Amino acid sequence: MILEVATRGASARAVASVVPQLVKEKIASRIFSKDATVWGEQAEAEASIRLGWVDAANESLGLIPELQALRDELREKGLTRIVLCGMGGSSLAPEVFAATAGVDLVVLDSTYPAQVLSAVSNDIEHTVVVVSSKSGATVETDSQKRMFEQSFDRAGISRIERIFIVTDPNSPMHKQAVLDGYRVFLANPNVGGRFSALTAFGIVPSVLAGVEMEPILQDAVLATELISRDDPNNPALILAAALARSESAVGFKDKLGLVTVSGPIVGFGNWLEQLIAESTGKIGCGILPVVLESSSPELLSSPEDMVTVSLGGDVTGSDFDVSVAGGLGAQILLWEVAIAVAARLLGVNPFDQPDVESAKSASRNFLESRSQQEGPLFTESGISVSVKTLNLSSGSSLKEALGLLLEAVDFRGYTSIHAYLDRDRDMAFESLRGVIAMKTSRPTTFGWGPRFLHSTGQYHKGGPAQGVFLQLIGETSDELLVPNRNFGFQELMNSQAAGDANVLAAVGRPVLTLRFQDAAGALLVISNTLNEL
Repeated sequence: MILEVATRGASARAVASVVPQLVKEKIASRIFSKDATVWGEQAEAEASIRLGWVDAANESLGLIPELQALRDELREKGLTRIVLCGMGGSSLAPEVFAATAGVDLVVLDSTYPAQVLSAVSNDIEHTVVVVSSKSGATVETDSQKRMFEQSFDRAGISRIERIFIVTDPNSPMHKQAVLDGYRVFLANPNVGGRFSALTAFGIVPSVLAGVEMEPILQDAVLATELISRDDPNNPALILAAALARSESAVGFKDKLGLVTVSGPIVGFGNWLEQLIAESTGKIGCGILPVVLESSSPELLSSPEDMVTVSLGGDVTGSDFDVSVAGGLGAQILLWEVAIAVAARLLGVNPFDQPDVESAKSASRNFLESRSQQEGPLFTESGISVSVKTLNLSSGSSLKEALGLLLEAVDFRGYTSIHAYLDRDRDMAFESLRGVIAMKTSRPTTFGWGPRFLHSTGQYHKGGPAQGVFLQLIGETSDELLVPNRNFGFQELMNSQAAGDANVLAAVGRPVLTLRFQDAAGALLVISNTLNEL
């Protein structure tokens, strides 16, 4: 068994209706022949330079011997702690690979000062750093790289022996790395970030951390024959039809509940979030991925506009709308093709991300202009409260603010929590997702800031105008300055949160922002207040 996809109900009807036409138009084989016309004339220019992922697994097999030799060399020197600095597509897949293999990989995809400081301070004597950036200009990754350079310098350790670069050819990071003497691994420039799991971005840090990547790549290569066929049993076409054409009494089912039911793959939903949201969420349409547990409230309330998907386990006799099973490499390729086809059915370009750039631009403007943070409407129990596009007065309470936000969730809406906190120490905040989902009986997502900006952030701004947003921002009294830059990580994080809130507000999305210094105390207050609603 390489891959299995089963559908039922509305999703099965969608498959029966749509797949024959996809087969007739030879969509699968055209994608694997890198036919840029599949997504229409407006997307053709972008698609023509973004289809390298269809044979990335086979291409990456050639990189394995070099990486294994480097891994062994590092281990002989006692260098066993691997840190990955990267955002979005540069870090999400390696995190899945490492977690599934049960090997340690420190993923630094945050600007939260305490999380950055922990990454650059712990066990620096045994640390190797992989710095990954497709564009070579990602401000978070550049700032993290500067911190590690400083840390190695202070410890009297040669930075060029400990830092390795993964980027596109001729990017700013590539050019600087060559000047600085770093060892560079160049990725295929004809692959977008969210499709880069099986390229150097996914392979380099994973192999150095100890993941045996060759079987995963071979799994994807074997799946290629099946997924590239113009055949009604092609699992990628079946999955695409279920995702993009499932209907209910309220219309298109544009929410996707992703549940890992069993199997060895760990954290796959987090990788799928970016692939799905950033590929489909634009020009006012798209599919919202919602990562769920088997006990999540959404599976009890069963929103009419949500397709439920089980990942792993037996696909027969499942109560889920769609059931998917298969090896990790095969599933990565399956979902990449399915989402590319689903985007075609939705009429969007799966390879651009216009609203991700708008948030980055707003953040840069905020940082460069040194704009003062807007004062809160009020402060309660150590939590400062401010809003955008919500009618809240300065004499209100936290309970009124949260109640007003949740009241804004309509029958097709969703709530999204954006936590600018320490992902390693503040994981308990994820419990708020289930509480809000229970209160609203609507899908609720949770994203760590700023990494979600490189993932689901595209959907929040470019997708359907359905979301309401809760920003949770931890504040520290001690700033952590970025070496040789005129800002610190707290300031950078604040600019990212403020920039995102401004862009959301500009497109009419309600935003409630809660700032606090005592994270544990704030979580207790927010949880208790939500339970009172």
